[in-house]
Amino acid sequence: MAKGYLIVNVYLEDIGHPVAGATVTVTGDNYEQSFITDEDGKTEKITLDAPNIEYSQYPQDYVKPYSTYDVTVTKPGLNTSIVNNVEILPEETSLQNVFIGKEKNIIDLPEHCLWEGCEPKIPEDPIKEEGELGRVLPRVIIPEYIIVHDGIPTASATDYVVPFIDYIKNVASSEIYSTWHREAIKANVHAIVSFTLNRIFTEWYRGRGYSFTITSSPAYDQKWTKDRTIFQTISNVVDEYFRYYIRLDGMIQPFLAQYNDGQKTNNPGWLSQWGSQDLATRGYSALQILRYYYTNNLTLQVAEEMIGLPTSFPGYNLQMGSCGSYVQKLQVELNRIRGNYPGIPAISPADGQYGQSTRNAVEAFQRAFNLPVTGIVNFATWYKISYVFGAVAGLSAGV
Repeated sequence: MAKGYLIVNVYLEDIGHPVAGATVTVTGDNYEQSFITDEDGKTEKITLDAPNIEYSQYPQDYVKPYSTYDVTVTKPGLNTSIVNNVEILPEETSLQNVFIGKEKNIIDLPEHCLWEGCEPKIPEDPIKEEGELGRVLPRVIIPEYIIVHDGIPTASATDYVVPFIDYIKNVASSEIYSTWHREAIKANVHAIVSFTLNRIFTEWYRGRGYSFTITSSPAYDQKWTKDRTIFQTISNVVDEYFRYYIRLDGMIQPFLAQYNDGQKTNNPGWLSQWGSQDLATRGYSALQILRYYYTNNLTLQVAEEMIGLPTSFPGYNLQMGSCGSYVQKLQVELNRIRGNYPGIPAISPADGQYGQSTRNAVEAFQRAFNLPVTGIVNFATWYKISYVFGAVAGLSAGV
């Protein structure tokens, strides 16, 4: 057996309220062990058995390529939360958020799309006639949140307000394996982002009288599962590329990048998920993979504008030796976040000088939120700090 890893993050209400001292019990075949969350509400990295990596590298239907475990979280004064069927892939870290509160919560996660199969996407013409379009936005933007309808468009179902970046991580973790080649993961993330931004740009559902942005149905949109396990490798790729999308030359709107697994369903002109893995192992880049399946008339774009979140990224990385108002803003926000995450050391004084105390605080923040620990504030870290600051300061609002 190979080994995979699990980190459980426990929150009371949202990401702004970590729960320290909670008991996290992980159970599986011939396995049961309990762990205590630290001051930032997270467990240590837990080592667990997983199948050999070869089973997730190519299509096969005789050995499940991941193992599953159940996670139970308890703390005196709060009700128990249980998450069943947490996926553990070999040589990969799974990230599982668990929320505990006044009511008992039991979540049964479904099997991965590539193993169990998801309902095939209903084909759409990626180039819409003018009469088909909803209200088209004047520019491509990334919202802080989107509203996900948990069912087909016409079903009576719950709508969830989901941070855009978390939605992309959820869909990618549902649709592909994180053990794949990085260029395959990037290609699939670009397709998922592009599809989502097309729905936003064209206001596809809102223009038809619905109050949501997108559905959780893979038949209509993409597979999204509330509270699903996120894979660290996919999370890192999304943090780096969630602003990148593809479009056709001469078009403004993001390309409606439809895709399928390439095995059970294989539509011409769509990205093949398994095929993307094969091409990546043969040396294709993410953009070359996308052009192979869609058209050479594709370019990779960056959405510069984000709506609803005060990111105001300076446009360059902040690191040792940096100084100025952006550094001071960073220091003030980290000091405020520290009130809820005491594992982040204080920065004193918050004088706009990026010295060792600021680097220490940045590294502690990156560890707490499962970001690469570099001590350098790139766009992904800046975005996350801004998002968490909004949560702990009570500034975040729904769409």
